[in-house]
Amino acid sequence: MRLVIGLWYHTAVDNLTRELAFPDPPLADDLVLLRPWRDADAAEGFEAFSDEQCLRFSWPRTEPPVLADFLAAASSNEAARLAGASINFAVAPAAAPDRIWGAASVYDVHLAGGRAAVGYWVAPWARRRGVAGRSVRLLAAWAFTGLGVERLELTCGPDNTASARVAERCGFVREGVMRSHLPFKGARRDTVLFSLLPGELRADGAT
Repeated sequence: MRLVIGLWYHTAVDNLTRELAFPDPPLADDLVLLRPWRDADAAEGFEAFSDEQCLRFSWPRTEPPVLADFLAAASSNEAARLAGASINFAVAPAAAPDRIWGAASVYDVHLAGGRAAVGYWVAPWARRRGVAGRSVRLLAAWAFTGLGVERLELTCGPDNTASARVAERCGFVREGVMRSHLPFKGARRDTVLFSLLPGELRADGAT
């Protein structure tokens, strides 16, 4: 389980993976801070993810999540980080680092193939501030320079127009639709695939 878009998706591990260390200093700009999750974040994080929009796009089960699901994800996230498969961040306001504005991750890390994916979700009280775009830009820049990734992917459901806009504003190129890509809410869901290569990342406000 992962506390991001793609929360429960399979994370592959290649034979060149290594423990993924949190960046030092942390990834941040004047709006957002990407930091490790803390035990004290659980209640606010669960409240944020329980929002209707997060559940619509990021929760694959038919039954709603409970706090135990959120807590179990933390253990799985740490195991995946130690295995070099993914690294998950709490997204906090830069001016109030103890709050939760959402989550973001670099996952499905394949260092041998030089590729990975990026995902996120945003709390309802933090939307319409550019939080998603700022977080994706920070993660993408770090994935290219810190991990040596040569291809970064972002996926979303065909009806998730907000995530598609974030991807395009950050410079991701829409490659197509993967039909019946994954199990989702008792059926199977198509997935829109975007990709970003080094040199294509757009700054905030770029067209």
